[in-house]
Amino acid sequence: MKRLHLAALIAATAAVVATATGAAFGGPGGTSEPSPIYGVTIPDGYRQWELIAPAQEADPLNELRVVLGNQVALKAYRDGTLPFPDGTVLAKLAWKHVQSPEFKTASIPGAATTVQFMVKDSKKYAATGGWGFGRFINGKPADQAQHETCFACHQALVKNHDYVFTRLAP
Repeated sequence: MKRLHLAALIAATAAVVATATGAAFGGPGGTSEPSPIYGVTIPDGYRQWELIAPAQEADPLNELRVVLGNQVALKAYRDGTLPFPDGTVLAKLAWKHVQSPEFKTASIPGAATTVQFMVKDSKKYAATGGWGFGRFINGKPADQAQHETCFACHQALVKNHDYVFTRLAP
């Protein structure tokens, strides 16, 4: 009986956490507002995609991040396929990096900051290495100025890896 109550409590807690984090990132997906320049929207169901890798970014952003990928992305990563095939979609979820109040040496996610997407379509995005970019804050696209920096940064630093920073975590 205790196990049944514990299982119900865990399920209820997971539902609350999923709802809260989904709201912070703008819900489970399917936004009707596309990103400036690229026209990328939040894909339906992206929160259920598989983990590609976690990351921590130092100041000034000071964020904890996870990158998720759709099935096309995962297959390309696992097979070592570069360039990534059309249909690849990567999602980066980011939170402020905070110290755990219970365990001082641990880092935990704080407030959600952004969710960002890279969409591979070599014809549609030929001018940007085949990638379209979308950066969203609370489910709304960030302004055009923020989107103007996406490809320039990727081109300058990771052109040799098909413009993608993230490597598959072991």
